[in-house]
Amino acid sequence: MKKHLLAALLVGATALPALQGCVTMVAAGVTSGVLATFDRRSLGTQTEDESIEWKADTRVSEKLRDRGHFNFTSYNRKVLITGEVASEEIKTEAERIVSEIPNVHGVFNELVVGPSSSFSDRSNDAFITSKIKSRSVDSGKFNPVHLKVVTEAGTAFLLGLLTQAEADSAINVARTTAGVRRVVNLIETISPAKARELDVAQSSGQKPGPVPVESRAP
Repeated sequence: MKKHLLAALLVGATALPALQGCVTMVAAGVTSGVLATFDRRSLGTQTEDESIEWKADTRVSEKLRDRGHFNFTSYNRKVLITGEVASEEIKTEAERIVSEIPNVHGVFNELVVGPSSSFSDRSNDAFITSKIKSRSVDSGKFNPVHLKVVTEAGTAFLLGLLTQAEADSAINVARTTAGVRRVVNLIETISPAKARELDVAQSSGQKPGPVPVESRAP
C-alpha cells in the first residue's frame, strides 16, 4: 500500500506542471509537503533550491527572452540547465547568468544548440520521467524521493543524495526504461552512515550536519 501511495505521489508531482488551475496549486502544495518530509536535503536547502530555480527562470527570461527554451533544476544548490538555444553564445550567456545567482554552488549546462522542442516532445519527456519514478518505486532498491529525474529529448538526468549502491540502482532503472536514449549521472554520493543520519534527522525533525560529497560523476 505504501509503495502504491508513494508511486502515485511521485507521478503526480511529475505531471503537475502540465496542469492548470487552483486545484492544481493545492495539490502541488500537498504533494510537495508530503515528499519534503522524506527529502535528504534540509527544508532550508529545499526552499533555497526552489528560490534559485525561480531566480534563474526570471533572470534568464529577462535577458534572453524568446531566444531559447530553458529549464532550470536546482538540487542541493547545483543547477541543471536543459533545453534548446539558437547559438553557443546564448548557451554561454545563460550559464553566466545562473552562475551569478547567490548561493549557486555549481552549474551543469546541458543546453543543446538547435530548434526548440515541440509540445509533444516535452509531453513524451514528462512521460519518460514518470516511468522512471514509477519503476524506481517498484525496484525497492532505494527511496525514489531521494532521486530527482529530469528528462530532455530522451536524455535522463539524475540528481540526488544517494549512496553508491543506491546510485547504481537508480542509473540501472533509468538506463533500462523504455524511451531513454542516454543517462547523465549528476548524483552526489554519500556514505551509508551519512545517509542514515540524514534520514533519521529528516524523519525526526532534527537538523542534520553538513553533507560531505564523497564522489561526483562528471
